[in-house]
Amino acid sequence: MNLPSQHFFSPRAIANFYHRYENTLLALAAVLVFLFLWELLPAIGLANPFFTSSPSRIVAAAGWLFAHGFWNDIFVSLEEFAIGMGLAILFSIPLGLLLGWYRRLNAMFEPFVTLFNAMPRVALIPLIILWLGIGTQSKVAAVFLGAFFPLVINVMAGVKTVDETLLKCARSFGATDRQVFKTLALPTCLPFLVAGMRLALGRGLVGVVVGEMLASTAGVGHMMTLASSSFQTDKMFVGLILLAGFGYVLTDLLKHLEKRFASWRS
Repeated sequence: MNLPSQHFFSPRAIANFYHRYENTLLALAAVLVFLFLWELLPAIGLANPFFTSSPSRIVAAAGWLFAHGFWNDIFVSLEEFAIGMGLAILFSIPLGLLLGWYRRLNAMFEPFVTLFNAMPRVALIPLIILWLGIGTQSKVAAVFLGAFFPLVINVMAGVKTVDETLLKCARSFGATDRQVFKTLALPTCLPFLVAGMRLALGRGLVGVVVGEMLASTAGVGHMMTLASSSFQTDKMFVGLILLAGFGYVLTDLLKHLEKRFASWRS
């Protein structure tokens, strides 16, 4: 009689498990190999630990930071990012719907959207800090500017893909603009909105970190600037890994939402 554990570790069960989670296992294996090499190369003298650090030293630096108030820096950065992204989503969706739907409004304002989208927003951050100071407002504005225009452009593109046949059918039954927006335009542009949020996420993170690096009294970017000024590479890597992990998790969540809306739309 086979025990449950023997059945679980049978070749067929292992093969099924691998095929089911192949992508996850391959990604995990790649990460483990990368961390092993990163730890090994400085230890055997093939890389300078002063510049490259190592996973063990980064973990030790993270433990020191969290024991000395790093939670406050994380909270400050999350607050600035959340407010800026929330405002960008709140204002970009209505504007994108209007510019994508009404031809005359599009003709009037699309040049401004194109101009500001092409402009490197990082170059505006010193001016924003001059206007709003070094407090939370300037970082919120930096996140807002970074996230706003990708969202507007994607919503505009989504509205323009509304099926003309469905639109004529809705009009023939006397649907108002509000009803068409609610039942046709908005559902059509939802996948585009999610894709735009993936772009906006990265630009928003750039805005908050660069703003904190240039002028701030708290935040992950502020910590990294202090660590850089005293050549503490380990602490800088803690900030980089934290930001990369946060961006990865949010991007992965948005990717799942995008797949869900794409299948729902089809």
